[in-house]
Amino acid sequence: MTGVKEARPRGARRWAIDLRPLGVPAYRRVWLGNAVAMFGFQFTAVAVPVEMFDLTGGSFWVGLLGIAGFVPLLVFGLWGGAVADARDRRRVLLGGGALLWASTLALLLQSLLRVGSPVLLLVLVAVQSIAFAITSPTRSAILPRLVPADLVPAASTLNFTTFTATSVFGPLAAGLIFATWRTDVGLPIAYGVDGLLFTVSLWATLRLPAMPPEPDPDSAGTPRKAGLASIVDGLRYLATTPVLLLSFAIDLIAMILAMPRALFPELAHERFGGGAAVGWLYSAIAIGAMLGGLTSGWIGRVRRQGVVLVVAVVGWGVAIAAAGMARQLWLVVALLGLAGAADLVSATLRQSMLLIYAPDRMRGRLQGVNTVVVAGGPRLGDLRAGAMAAASGTTVAMVGGGLASAVLAVLLVTVFPALLRYRAAGAGERT
Repeated sequence: MTGVKEARPRGARRWAIDLRPLGVPAYRRVWLGNAVAMFGFQFTAVAVPVEMFDLTGGSFWVGLLGIAGFVPLLVFGLWGGAVADARDRRRVLLGGGALLWASTLALLLQSLLRVGSPVLLLVLVAVQSIAFAITSPTRSAILPRLVPADLVPAASTLNFTTFTATSVFGPLAAGLIFATWRTDVGLPIAYGVDGLLFTVSLWATLRLPAMPPEPDPDSAGTPRKAGLASIVDGLRYLATTPVLLLSFAIDLIAMILAMPRALFPELAHERFGGGAAVGWLYSAIAIGAMLGGLTSGWIGRVRRQGVVLVVAVVGWGVAIAAAGMARQLWLVVALLGLAGAADLVSATLRQSMLLIYAPDRMRGRLQGVNTVVVAGGPRLGDLRAGAMAAASGTTVAMVGGGLASAVLAVLLVTVFPALLRYRAAGAGERT
């Protein structure tokens, strides 16, 4: 790792995003590969629900995509984290990446052949979720090996901001595809772009050095195994840190009760006449997160991280509820953008807290739990939103869910205040 000279930020630099991690060559390559691949993945993230809605004509089946993604995450996310702690992390990334690439090519093939099967879409989404569950904990766990410890919060913020930037421009580009071509033509184009761009991520992973697991001081030299006992050991460690448990809990509340993305195809069709509107809706949350990330220099200096995390989660829910009541596209996009900015703050604080708390030998397993929470929560939210919209309409699904998430988050931290007491390491207090 390469040291980076520390300097006190001045003026606008106090707010501008911290780019110092890009001075580390290994991190820079991984960041570039992931950025290109994530941009491509956004085409599939829009194309799959659009295809499902086109095949079935309702949001309920779109919501089922959430279950298809969540169940593999629940099973393989925890196992993938254990594998990341027991195997060479570079090899784990290569194996999971190859599976993810193959599932994307399968989506392309079924669209070219016009199979038209909702069940096949669910299966392929499940396969993608398995691959993601294997690679995501590993990709996060290698971060402290790529950059110095003092740059971990900045690198986490940079990763999340880059992801949100791709989540802005990717769906907008996908929306243009579906606005320009018929769905049966646009789908192969979207899947093909994803498959092509993912090759850059594979290249970046190939350039990584070997990353074998660090020795476990309690194992007396015995090789670590990626089995049930290893998973239980990670969960036992997590159970001793109530701050992390509470941070996961309020994130689950926010995502399950307020995530609105399963409603976007129906919302675009009914309120805004379809077309490019679906791209704006899928991009809106990411637009806010990207803008929040570009002005995120202050996040690394926050000491009352627990309080700020809670405020961000409550802000997310309130903004989603307000967006559910808006009737102008620009206003919905603006309110979803506010929600996205709040989500960036909560996500980067939670990830930084987790990486700094956990020793390297535990990071894979705890990142596996984090993958289940961060990626699984929104998928359960998709099911909740789709089912609620089918019963009561999109407005009730968004407004009710957003307000419920804000209220429950406040109640949880009031009853269990450990998260509110948490301060960043180095501030003289650690819960």
